[in-house]
Amino acid sequence: MSLESVLDYLERSGGFASSHYDDSYLDRRVSARMRRRDTDSYREYLDVLRGDDDEQAALLDALSINVTRFFRNPEVWERLRGVLRDLTTDQRRVRIWSAPCADGREPYSIAMLALDDSNIETSRLSITASDIDPGVLETARRGVYESTRTTDIEEELTAIDNYGAYVDCDGSRIEVRRRVRDMVSFDRHDLIRDDPRREFDLVVSRNFLIYIDGAYKRPVVETLMGSLRPGGYFMIGKTETIPRSYREQFEPIDKRLRIYQHVSLD
Repeated sequence: MSLESVLDYLERSGGFASSHYDDSYLDRRVSARMRRRDTDSYREYLDVLRGDDDEQAALLDALSINVTRFFRNPEVWERLRGVLRDLTTDQRRVRIWSAPCADGREPYSIAMLALDDSNIETSRLSITASDIDPGVLETARRGVYESTRTTDIEEELTAIDNYGAYVDCDGSRIEVRRRVRDMVSFDRHDLIRDDPRREFDLVVSRNFLIYIDGAYKRPVVETLMGSLRPGGYFMIGKTETIPRSYREQFEPIDKRLRIYQHVSLD
């Protein structure tokens, strides 16, 4: 019995499209769960999965792309500040989509960045955040985070000077204030299987494509692109690239920081 047997079972029972993900990434995550459950073979671990719904949920959570932080790569956010200023100069509603949003720190960073800048008209902003994992979406909606030995949540927030206006700090516990939470709505969406959204002015999808198998990046990019209005902005992770066949449809706003604008080919 092999890794594929575990993944096939998970796809049938949990709907996880494992074939779209990089094999080495999947192997690392499954092996980590096997060690946690003290199982020595895929057959033994598959028996655990079949008899334990909690373990299946834990594996699905482990396979989801949920690594994030507030204001990851601060220089990117300073450049995004200018994009948000430009978008809110028009007298219309500006729609933003963060996908996948993991535990919510990325969309909350967008909201805090906007609130912290008097040149960004926050009353015109609408932020939608999506993820495939219901568990991390619940964490995101609560907006409560704990610092650990390896993660200092408060330090992440120092990218903006007055972060105390947007979060309540109590020792190692950080709670996002309601004025920030109210700017973001969360829902479930599968970037691999679900249809594109419509008419977003900005789509932020950082550090997701690097986990996707090369053969399946095209449908993911199509979903993200199809969700942009003409002239909308697209931001990906600093180590990611837009597939070559789509590059002519994007004009770099800042190529180094991976911020692009969708252009019409008509």
